[in-house]
Amino acid sequence: MNPRRKSRLSIIIFVILGISIATGLVLYALRQNIDLFYTPSEVVEGKDGNPDQKPEVGQRIRVGGMVVEGSVSRDPKSLKVRFDVNDIGPSITVEYEGILPDLFREGQGIVAQGVLKEPTLLEATEVLAKHDENYVPPELGEKMQKVHKPMGAELKGESEADRRYKETQQKSQEGR
Repeated sequence: MNPRRKSRLSIIIFVILGISIATGLVLYALRQNIDLFYTPSEVVEGKDGNPDQKPEVGQRIRVGGMVVEGSVSRDPKSLKVRFDVNDIGPSITVEYEGILPDLFREGQGIVAQGVLKEPTLLEATEVLAKHDENYVPPELGEKMQKVHKPMGAELKGESEADRRYKETQQKSQEGR
């Protein structure tokens, strides 16, 4: 083989090897942060029920689940809030100091980010409330009501197309 080709080939091999090593190191460093969040069951029992894959106390994690009804307790002298979050299994307790999002309430889905202080206690630095695709901010909803109501449009309830569809469905069932 020509010495010039040999040097080019060795350079290409080193570049590919360097990129492979860099990619491997980045993936290794991010292996615990690839998950968007843990569920409360995964915090308590581990991923897929494997106790070796539980987050460690002191680890910074995100936990997502539903706020348990009747579990929210607020400190009257400060902004401290304590509530339980669960999914279909065990629940964990979240402590947060700060202003909660407007959409936060019992029975609502949330994602809390913070440090795991005990196996079932998360000290949150941030709490995000989740909402569905039908959410309209209250201010925008009020403005839309003012603009659309005078024109005869209704924002709440069924649309005219929905009503007609239900009527045709009822008529077809009555005809059977």
